[in-house]
Amino acid sequence: MSDSIDPTTTSVRRSIGAVFRIESARLIAGLVRTVRDVGQAEELAQDALVAALEQWPTDGIPDNPGAWLMGVGKNRAVDAMRRGARFQQKQEELGHEVAIAQQLAVPDLETRLDDNVGDDLLRLVLIACHPILPTEGRVALTLRLLGGLTTEEIARAFLVPEPTVAQRIVRAKKTLAEAKVPFEVPRGPELQTRLASVLEVIYLVFNEGYAATAGDDWMRPALCDDALRLGRILAGLVPDEPEAHGLAALMELQASRAKARVDAQGNPILLFDQNRVRWDQLLIQRGLAALSRAEALNRTQSAKESSFEIGPYQLQATIAACHARARTNEETDWNTIATLYGALARLSASPVVELNRAMALSMAQGPAVGLELVDRLVSEPSLARYHLLPSVRGDLLARLGRHAEAKLEFERAASLTKNAREQKLLLERAAACGEAKR
Repeated sequence: MSDSIDPTTTSVRRSIGAVFRIESARLIAGLVRTVRDVGQAEELAQDALVAALEQWPTDGIPDNPGAWLMGVGKNRAVDAMRRGARFQQKQEELGHEVAIAQQLAVPDLETRLDDNVGDDLLRLVLIACHPILPTEGRVALTLRLLGGLTTEEIARAFLVPEPTVAQRIVRAKKTLAEAKVPFEVPRGPELQTRLASVLEVIYLVFNEGYAATAGDDWMRPALCDDALRLGRILAGLVPDEPEAHGLAALMELQASRAKARVDAQGNPILLFDQNRVRWDQLLIQRGLAALSRAEALNRTQSAKESSFEIGPYQLQATIAACHARARTNEETDWNTIATLYGALARLSASPVVELNRAMALSMAQGPAVGLELVDRLVSEPSLARYHLLPSVRGDLLARLGRHAEAKLEFERAASLTKNAREQKLLLERAAACGEAKR
């Protein structure tokens, strides 16, 4: 144990909070393996936190706080099972682990408790993002269990009422329990399906942080950081999955632009106006390294499978890498980017991807080419309320000198977005077009 800490200070409580944020996912994952219930595992983890808050201020923070919390959690699990009907069938299974947990002085305790930590974390990731749950439930549960966020923090991040988030989490846990979702890592095609759900959830979290859909801030860096951490964890848990590394690469490369995307007042700075000197070179190198790992895995898999296709996250990461490697806008390889968006469109058949391809083509071949493609998307029902469609159209019209039409498009885009910063930017662009047409 470390030296005793004055219980009246706030530093120890901050330390406990930091430790729990780091250890909570591992703790809950280990407890899920023990009790086979996500809700109960989270309650046991909270019990362990309460015990730490009660004991650590006077006894000092343990040398191995993660093992201490796991020991308390498993002891509480045994107590609960003694009170329940399942104790007899679990007694023999838990006996050895409980004996270890009750002897925290055993030198190799950390090794023993961590034997299955990789499988436990992967299992928890796959459970939290199970396709049986609605997307909102998956996001909330993932941030709660793996991101370590409180219900209040999740509600604040997504600008929804706290009771709404609480209900989503409760429903998600209930759905998993009622469906009797097995607490095991699936294999083969089922694993691929589940991984796709995990990747989707992590990228949804990142995107909300990178370009907030509503509120007063254009970016929410904390959400980007949480998604990056989850993406890095996942890539480590499934090291042979190219798309896991592709997603990690994509998020690292996009996050590298974060400091250049807003000015000192928090106003948006568009890609073409960004000071690339402010792009984070460490994140760029991390992203390029993750992309290289994905490409190496691709070569291995394509040698085995004649029908192998590069996944959507790797394609998007390759696009982001084109931007990252260009020192200026003029050096950007827009032809390659347009080709990559074409490959992505064939893979996903998404109107949003087509919109991005149109913008890339406009940079490679001129705004008239891009506008022709955008005009085909105007009648697309799924884009009817998508503010970036009139925003892109306004940009292309302005570049063609059709300022009166561009002004109307920017005003329409501003009416559709719920983000205050983006709305302000669009209205400024509309006003500039109004001045230009005079």
